[in-house]
Order: sequence, then structure tokens, then C-alpha cells
Amino acid sequence: MIRPPEFWNSVYEDGSAPWVIGEPQPAVLELIEQGWIRGAVLDIGCGAGEHTIRLTERGYDVLGVDLSPSAIAYARDNAREHGVPAQFEVADALELGDEPRYDTILDSALFHVFAFDNGDPTEYVRSLHRVLKPGGLVHILALSDAEPGFGPRISRTAIAEAFGAGWELEELKPARYRGRVSAAVVDAAELGLTPGSIVDEAAWLARVRRRDISYSVSSNRIIG
Repeated sequence: MIRPPEFWNSVYEDGSAPWVIGEPQPAVLELIEQGWIRGAVLDIGCGAGEHTIRLTERGYDVLGVDLSPSAIAYARDNAREHGVPAQFEVADALELGDEPRYDTILDSALFHVFAFDNGDPTEYVRSLHRVLKPGGLVHILALSDAEPGFGPRISRTAIAEAFGAGWELEELKPARYRGRVSAAVVDAAELGLTPGSIVDEAAWLARVRRRDISYSVSSNRIIG
């Protein structure tokens, strides 16, 4: 179930968002260092804005978007504190438009929200396809069900099956996702986690390339 903006607003307003760790994800920093982030970049579900800020510092043309107005307000304040002119907008991940504007899309901990518990990420994947240029890359960092942990953990199959026609899955490998054990982690005691601590959770890191075909806007069919 996809939660409404009010839920995401609340976890920023009460400080309980477990993904707000005050730094970029190490796995994303590796992508940057390895040269996998290229051209115009969309940081989708940007949250606190750490990746948008870091990419802006590096000179990238990057936009961070999030469904939550409170997240975007937090990200803008975060950018101001860092003295970085990062750009952020409130946007629905399912309604990004129809113009292929981006060379790279970075998804850190959003895909698993759509795919968790046998959810259907089809519309989300179609939305990504519409705004990504042919040959462009989507990088997904998602929580993994390979180990016990908190959050919406998914199988590797959930990623592999979501990106079918119109995509080429180039890599899907185990990784780690860094999170904070906050009040929102309701199963922390059961998992033996210490409140306030930073933990590295099992994750998947996927690299998916958009093939040179497109979805019909009117019918959502693949054409070309």
C-alpha cells in the first residue's frame, strides 16, 4: 500500500524518518566515484536531499523530487546549511511527465515502497520510462529480504520482473543500505537494535538501461 503525503510529512516533522542519516548512502557514493551517474539526473524520492546535494556539489545537472512537501522543505533547508544551490521540487513519482529529459535516474529506497508485499510497481516503472532518455540508466538501491531487518524488504525477483519490455537489466547485486533506528522502526527491539544507532541493512543494487522504445501515452502499450 502506497502511503499518502501526510504520512511522509509526519515522519519529517517528528524526526522519525529512519532514512535520514545526515549523509549520502555509501552505495550511491560508490556509483558516483565509479562514473555511473551521468548527464542530467533525477533523484527520485530524494527525501532529505543528501544525494542531490552531493551531486550538485560535484557539478551535476540534478533535480531532487519527492511526494512529501515536508521532505522537500527539509531538503531545501539541508542544502542551504551546506551552502549548495541544489534544486528540489514536490512531484508524484507516478506523474513525472512524458518528456524524456534525464540521462540517469537515482532511486534510493523508493522502488521497494511500490514493490513491497507483492505490490505492483508497474505504473512507477512506466513513469520512469517516460522521462528517461533512450540508453539512459536507472540505479535502484532497495532493501533486501535476504536478511532480517526493518523496512519494506523485497526479493531480487521483484526488481528483475518489474523491468521487462523496454528495459535491459544490466546488473543486480547484493549491497548495503544505511539507516537509523528511529521511533518509526517498530520492530527494533525484536531485531535487537539500539534506538538511535546507525545500521547497514541488506539491500539490492540494480542498474537498468532504457531501451530505444517507448510507452504509448494513450494506451500504456510499448511501441517502436
